[in-house]
Amino acid sequence: MAAAKKDEALHIDALKQGRVTLRMIGTTGFYFNAMSAKAKRSLLIGGAKKTAAEKRELKHNPEEEFRDSIYRLPDGDTLLGFPAPGVKAAMATAALETAGVTKTSVNRLIFLPEQKIRIWGRPFLKMDVVRSADMNRTPDVRTRAFLPRWCAQVDIAFVQPTLSVYSIVSLLSNAGVVCGIGDFRQEKGKGSYGTFAVSGSEDMGDMQAEWDSITAEGREAQIEAMDNPACADQDTLDLMELLEDERKRRAA
Repeated sequence: MAAAKKDEALHIDALKQGRVTLRMIGTTGFYFNAMSAKAKRSLLIGGAKKTAAEKRELKHNPEEEFRDSIYRLPDGDTLLGFPAPGVKAAMATAALETAGVTKTSVNRLIFLPEQKIRIWGRPFLKMDVVRSADMNRTPDVRTRAFLPRWCAQVDIAFVQPTLSVYSIVSLLSNAGVVCGIGDFRQEKGKGSYGTFAVSGSEDMGDMQAEWDSITAEGREAQIEAMDNPACADQDTLDLMELLEDERKRRAA
């Protein structure tokens, strides 16, 4: 009996890692929401009291806020990027609406190798009235870069055999429907932005023409759009005209 026990060996199969490249094509517009350099400075060293001259300045500088709202990539096909953890978080949230997988397992078993994924599409300056996070929910005007049409490509590594290519495609597709990415996204409830459809990178079928059209708006077009902001809609244009009138009045 003892000899039989000695012959027994614990057999453990090593987990394997699969990898797939998928493409995301926006079905609603995309808002960037990067933290501005001014906000980061305040977090790092604290806020300083405003001088008399600073107190006389206009409350907002939309062009500066527009440029500060994006995530920049130093090189490559696009200027615009988006943090890959945001895509993973959307997939984890989508797991709550997907049978057979849990949010915890998605966080453990999925890995996005890139720090930022590339975003194609032309950014426009968009101003919206929002509610601040203070107790009184004070209204304010926020300026962000907005892409009416956009697409992205994401590399996803995952643990096999627990997950498969099919399950990754399903999770990302569900994330595109119920969560989205970026600011004012579907997941938050009030907004319906940042949603997307998913395709493989090899055969895109009917989505190929749209992908080719949007990816034509790459780094060069994005740099030009950031240097020379165009308003995203009539409301933004009206606000910018009011701002220009006030700038001229104060400069007189």
